[in-house]
Amino acid sequence: MSTKLHRTGRHSVWSICTTPWELKELPSTGRKGFLTEHAAPFSAFLTDSFGRRHNYLRISLTEKCNLRCQYCMPEEGVQLTPKSELLTTQEIITLARLFVKEGVDKIRLTGGEPLIRPDVVDIVGQLYKLEGLQTIAVTTNGINLARLLPRLKEAGLDAINISLDTLVPAKFEFIVRRKGFHKVMEGINKAVELGYNPVKVNCVVMRGLNEDELLDFVALTKNQPLDVRFIEYMPFDGNKWNFRKMVSYKEMLDTVRQRWPDLEKLPCEASSTAKAYKVPDFQGQISFITSMSEHFCGSCNRLRITADGNLKVCLFGNSEVSLRDHLRSGASEDELVQIIGAAVGRKKKQHAGMFNISQMKNRPMILIGG
Repeated sequence: MSTKLHRTGRHSVWSICTTPWELKELPSTGRKGFLTEHAAPFSAFLTDSFGRRHNYLRISLTEKCNLRCQYCMPEEGVQLTPKSELLTTQEIITLARLFVKEGVDKIRLTGGEPLIRPDVVDIVGQLYKLEGLQTIAVTTNGINLARLLPRLKEAGLDAINISLDTLVPAKFEFIVRRKGFHKVMEGINKAVELGYNPVKVNCVVMRGLNEDELLDFVALTKNQPLDVRFIEYMPFDGNKWNFRKMVSYKEMLDTVRQRWPDLEKLPCEASSTAKAYKVPDFQGQISFITSMSEHFCGSCNRLRITADGNLKVCLFGNSEVSLRDHLRSGASEDELVQIIGAAVGRKKKQHAGMFNISQMKNRPMILIGG
């Protein structure tokens, strides 16, 4: 008896062929369960020397962005990679297919701003065809989201993270050095309208800039299925990080608890980067990304491919391997897997700590993809 998975449309129907003559329908809710149940043994090449299994791949689609966020892009801008040195659409799909074959079941598209890439809908559609891939997600600044989301959803987009660091339009312009606050809010509303649940909202908290808005962001979760994720300010090239600007998870949590003492802690997956909480009777929830004060390196399951085709095994590490160069020199699939496996095998136990990271040479966030 052979077991094979077929798509018979979009997310609506999946079918399992147990014999050439027998066809059973599987509703969309059974997709992830089926894939999990019939998953192949996890690849040794994506398992590092500490036993961490890397089943989550983040792919940067572009270095370009239509905003200039202070914590992401240096004030003077960045030197963009020539287009000929960026991954083509086919190269992105080729690498994605290889990683999924080895055990990756979640891919997140990042940037720059991924939604300014003209063929982003087509890329989502091609990723959706990869058997074994359970989740296709995107992290976006939201500027183009309302316009593109219906097509992205139809193509197979499962999850959305939207960056928003303030609820004050004038402050928004100061932080991102551009206009667009109302477009971002329109994108969030469109995501809720189209049934995404939760809609994740990423908020980088910076002392002296937006830490006074914590309670306003929590209040957004009262009547909407939002997961507002408060992110500790992290050091990257050119973002003028210093310890005094960072608001720690515990300080943020104390602020929220003073207003909502009955705040509930929620369970989370072992590989989760977020510590999740919920105000009782609120529809949504909040989370804290504690990369600096309480790192989660021990359960890290993430790998990153930059827009120019480099594999980064750690967001804060500066070692990279060019998969693009190996692809273009005609490396076979087996050779690529060996190269990836060697890079994963060199992954360190944990990052160097916030003070050391702030002194290390690394890419600006916009050239990594987050």
